[in-house]
Amino acid sequence: MVGEMTNNGRIRPSFPVKDLTSNEGSEYGPVEFTREDVEALLHERIKYKSKYNYKERCENTMDYVKRLRLCIRWFQELELDYAFEQEKLKNAMEMNEKHCADLEVNLKVKEEELNLVIDELRKNFASVQVQLAKEQTEKLAANESLGKEREARLAVESLQAALTDELAKTQGDLQTANQRIQAVNDMYKLLQEYNSSLQLYNSKLQGDLDEAHENIKRGEKERTGIVESIGNMKGQFKALQDQLAASKVSQDDVMKQKDELVNEIVSLKVEIQQVKDDRDRHITEIEYLQAEATKQNDFKDTINELESKCSVQNKEIEVLQDQLVASERKLQVADLSTFEKMNEFEEQKESIMELKGRLEEAELKLIEGEKLRKKLHNTIQELKGNIRVFCRVRPLLSGENSSEEAKTISYPTSLEALGRGIDLLQNGQTHCFTFDKVFVPSASQEDVFVEISQLVQSALDGYKVCIFAFGQTGSGKTYTMMGRPGNLEEKGLIPRCLEQIFQTRQSLRSQGWKYELQVSMLEIYNETIRDLLSTNKEAVKADSGVSPQKYAIKHDASGNTHVVELTVVDVRSSKQVSFLLDHAARNRSVGKTAMNEQSSRSHFVFTLKISGYNESTEQHVQGVLNLIDLAGSERLSKSGSTGDRLKETQAINKSLSSLGDVIFALAKKEDHVPFRNSKLTYLLQPCLGGDSKTLMFVNITPEPSSTGESLCSLRFAARVNACEIGTAHRHVNAKPLDYRLSLG
Repeated sequence: MVGEMTNNGRIRPSFPVKDLTSNEGSEYGPVEFTREDVEALLHERIKYKSKYNYKERCENTMDYVKRLRLCIRWFQELELDYAFEQEKLKNAMEMNEKHCADLEVNLKVKEEELNLVIDELRKNFASVQVQLAKEQTEKLAANESLGKEREARLAVESLQAALTDELAKTQGDLQTANQRIQAVNDMYKLLQEYNSSLQLYNSKLQGDLDEAHENIKRGEKERTGIVESIGNMKGQFKALQDQLAASKVSQDDVMKQKDELVNEIVSLKVEIQQVKDDRDRHITEIEYLQAEATKQNDFKDTINELESKCSVQNKEIEVLQDQLVASERKLQVADLSTFEKMNEFEEQKESIMELKGRLEEAELKLIEGEKLRKKLHNTIQELKGNIRVFCRVRPLLSGENSSEEAKTISYPTSLEALGRGIDLLQNGQTHCFTFDKVFVPSASQEDVFVEISQLVQSALDGYKVCIFAFGQTGSGKTYTMMGRPGNLEEKGLIPRCLEQIFQTRQSLRSQGWKYELQVSMLEIYNETIRDLLSTNKEAVKADSGVSPQKYAIKHDASGNTHVVELTVVDVRSSKQVSFLLDHAARNRSVGKTAMNEQSSRSHFVFTLKISGYNESTEQHVQGVLNLIDLAGSERLSKSGSTGDRLKETQAINKSLSSLGDVIFALAKKEDHVPFRNSKLTYLLQPCLGGDSKTLMFVNITPEPSSTGESLCSLRFAARVNACEIGTAHRHVNAKPLDYRLSLG
């Protein structure tokens, strides 16, 4: 039987049964025994057909023994299964006991937690009871207040009558307001018409912008052609110069040969003259000897000898005459060659003069094209409202590594990036940047000022202008803005701007313009504003490094920023402003660090307010020029600042970090710009977020150890260059207005 059910319902496993009588050990099929089969097998009696047939009896007995063996083997297998099941159940029981122990532990933990919860609930219940008592007290107070409210309600009802009268009066006011609303609606229609006209004007500006782009592209193409023609002309000019040099060399050789031949001819003529003189002398002697020979026949041998000498000298004279003729022919040929070279030299000289004229004309066209490109670029930048960025690289100082291998800054020479691109090498990787202008270390203060002179002129025209210098400490910011004291050629941008403004003011008087100028100077030191023009030294600095007087920054509705109680001085000449600058420089906070002997420890803000009035046109312009020298960013690991220098460094880095946050917000055009995070950004708010023409100088150092700081400065400058702060507007009024000095 296979798979037969037992009494308890479990299927017993089957196993193979071997035929014990088989010599090959063949197997029977699987056999299953039940309780009835075992009992039948045990109580079975062997039946025989014949009592005396022993063979049959033996076979039946063997068969019975085989079945008994199979049964025994089946019992053994069953016993093994039961033992396996028992072991399995034992393991399961152990696991269950372990699980029960874990459950008991968890139950104890839960019981403790529940006890804690119960304690907490009891505490809460006590607090709730206290709160309930409090609420009951408040309820009694509320009932009392309800009584008071009822009394107040009666008072309100008494006031209702008065309000009714007020309502009638309000209705009259409502009618008046309706009339005003009608007037506002009419004004709204007018504003809509004005808005449509502004849209038309905006579309016109867009067309002008597209035309300016086309002019720029055309100018770039013409410039490329002019540069190529200049290159070709320079090549031709160089070739002609080489030819001219070769001609001069060959002419010098010919002249030397001519001089040698002339000298040789002169020497030959002298020798011929000597020979002729000898011949004449000999002939005279012969004649004399012949005369004597007639007298004396003894001298015949001497005469013959003299005649032989004379014939030899005649032959020498003939040879020398032939040499003289050949030399004269050579001289004629040399003269002809010299004449041809002189003619060729004159022709080449005329060609060179013509090429020089064409080269000068092409350079003038190139300069005019560059001026037009700058003008169109500035127009586009103003229409876009971007912050313009100039980059200036200071020269290497004595003691700094100036080898070719250590150079980390290079300048691209392509037409697109010429004068505007800068490449920085760090750890084998080149970082490329493009700005509005890049000044190489050899650029002078005059070269830098020429690029910003038109922007400074905008302040006289009624615009708000802001120029500020940014960079790490020791990168040349103060030198760019202030220059070197006592050296006229190295004057900074601030004195040069003032000279230009006073000169232009003088020249505009003939056109009816009169200007009034006011100056203020301040510094932000450790997040505190200091008045640098104050005559009270205690108001400028205190022993603790904090100004005792508070200068508050105020913004008005017109977008101007005022510093309360700040000293404002009327100025009438550039010398007066120079005196004020020297006074402010003496009051400014400077200190020595490991990176800079004279490090500016504060942000310096120079403000010039310009108020102009034209008597003939009755126009009044209001311009502001802000020139700012920011303190340099620095790393404590390099500057080695301690004590007061450490506090200054932390304040400087914090304010510059706030400036970076403002630039990030402006670049992403976020709704909230964190101008209030520092005094610096709050003071610069009209320059960064208003209608100001803003220019930033990013100053970097070429020293290889400062490559990391230079890369950070260039990346920050690139983000500033991408910011759009709005289009600047000219501030012109029909009548003059009296207003206070502001930062824009």
